[in-house]
Amino acid sequence: MNPMNMTEKILSSKLGRKVEVGEFVVVPVDFVYAHDGTAPLSIKVMNEIKELNKVFDPSRIAFIIDHAAPSPTVSSAHVHIEMRSFAKRFGIRLYDVGNGICHQVIAESGLIRPGMVVVGADSHTVTLGALGAFATGVGSTDAAIAMTLGKLWMKVPETIKVVINGKPKPWVLGKDIILHIIGSLGVDAATYKSVEFLGESLKYLTMDSRMTLSNMSVEMGAKAGLIPVDEVTKAWFKSLGINNIRTIRPDPGAEYEDEVIFDVAGLEPQVALPPNIDNVKPVTEVEGIEIDQVFIGSCTNGRFEDFLIASRIFKGRRVKDGVRCIAIPASRSIYLRLLREGIIEILVSAGCFVAHSTCGPCIGAHLGLLGGGEVAISTSNRNFIGRMGHKDSKVFLASPATAAASAIEGKIVDPSKYLGR
Repeated sequence: MNPMNMTEKILSSKLGRKVEVGEFVVVPVDFVYAHDGTAPLSIKVMNEIKELNKVFDPSRIAFIIDHAAPSPTVSSAHVHIEMRSFAKRFGIRLYDVGNGICHQVIAESGLIRPGMVVVGADSHTVTLGALGAFATGVGSTDAAIAMTLGKLWMKVPETIKVVINGKPKPWVLGKDIILHIIGSLGVDAATYKSVEFLGESLKYLTMDSRMTLSNMSVEMGAKAGLIPVDEVTKAWFKSLGINNIRTIRPDPGAEYEDEVIFDVAGLEPQVALPPNIDNVKPVTEVEGIEIDQVFIGSCTNGRFEDFLIASRIFKGRRVKDGVRCIAIPASRSIYLRLLREGIIEILVSAGCFVAHSTCGPCIGAHLGLLGGGEVAISTSNRNFIGRMGHKDSKVFLASPATAAASAIEGKIVDPSKYLGR
């Protein structure tokens, strides 16, 4: 059999034959999930179409209440009631308010393994590609079909090979690397294509940073963003009590639609300027822009590593008067670890508003909407017009290190001054 990349390997394994790029296939899925922003339409479709009024396997489906949680409005409360009722009726897993953001909760659950096909009714389902799974976001109707039939219709995507070389500086995280990649390639570089991240830099990146790479692959249009299984992956699964996972890697000589190479050894912290994710510049080119709000959290950068590096900057310092800093861990388990290690205390002592896990500010749902003319620096994934509130507000995207340093000074600054050059 010809050498295969990771995408081809996983889809071929599911179908029991070699798939061809561009062909349309019906692929068995291993896990399906939806959240309170997408589950209602899935439920509506399943209730209205008799043939879809069932689930293929309750143990492989989950609902997560995370986007508007706890309920900021009566209408969102009714959505949550509907999800709880549906989950109880069909016996599917329900992660209620406070468990965390869907992509992080599902990653931590131990339900996902390398080589799986995972479908989520949210574009950032691609986060789970960091675990060696083919994870892709779909619309609510497709999610309903997947929940009912345990299958998904798709076109086998082309795959782009993104090679990342060099040892990044200690204060340069996965967020800086993926912003640099998106800024270089553009927001439509990988539309309906898989992206496979390879290269020597991966050995320096924690699973937290790897999830950020995969998470934001969709911001350049990717259908999936996969990372090979290696010792870092195995150690992460071992921390969940899971051993002997399948090793998924591209074969030597595997074919790709394109290959791009990045050297991140000398990379500076990066910032995406509003309102385009690919309008990326080194932080030193945008230093001095005054800010009103800082957000550290989301499915992109609400993990332990993110708050650890932020706490190193905040320790013994205070958020500048006139600036709000909102810090939201991506899951309850991360929150508890931050509590145990004293990091929550550092954040609160510095003047941060710390909340339990929710998407909240990232999508402009609650806990930090911006008013007209306000400027925020955020560790989330999108800076579109009106994304976090008023249409005349502005959102700059950056790493947790850059966000924390900016909170201290009330303006965008290079975090290296706080972490050592």
